[in-house]
Amino acid sequence: MSTTTGTRQSALEAWLTQERDVRTRIDAGVGPGVARPEQVTGKTGLEVMQGLLTGELPYAQMAKTLDFMLIEVGAGLAIFQGTPGVQHLNPLGTVHGGWFASLLDSALGCAVHTMMPPGRGYTTADLSVKLVKAITPKVQRVRAIAQVVHCGRQLATAEARLVGPDGTLYAHASTACLVFEMPSPNGKTS
Repeated sequence: MSTTTGTRQSALEAWLTQERDVRTRIDAGVGPGVARPEQVTGKTGLEVMQGLLTGELPYAQMAKTLDFMLIEVGAGLAIFQGTPGVQHLNPLGTVHGGWFASLLDSALGCAVHTMMPPGRGYTTADLSVKLVKAITPKVQRVRAIAQVVHCGRQLATAEARLVGPDGTLYAHASTACLVFEMPSPNGKTS
């Protein structure tokens, strides 16, 4: 085995181990769904994202449907890992661009979410995705790594890269999100 092949394989093994650990926690948690207002009220966006990773809060059913998951979060950072499969192929035999976009959009939005103080929310206003290399099911896993570039009171921006365990770049994306006050559970803004 060459050094490059060995490095790629060890990176993939580390990714798969982290995926198993996260999956074990979320499978033991509350499962897919939508968080109730009382579950998130008073929490920062980072605390909410950490709650998804521990299984304390429900994760989005769409992630299960599209076979990707949140793997890691930090302040201004979100990493999602996806498993490209035959169910994601377009008629030409490569992974559909919508799968790329969904994975990248999820990572970008969650990175922005980590920067929200209690009572603040966001919504995607713009998403730009550039596909630079095709993905086939031969690629066992990819990661969307998103980082916030700017987070202000009204606008947040973030950038992401979709990469394989060997560092191959498959796509990159950017987003602009509108930031706003969230209504409290009683219907009033904070």
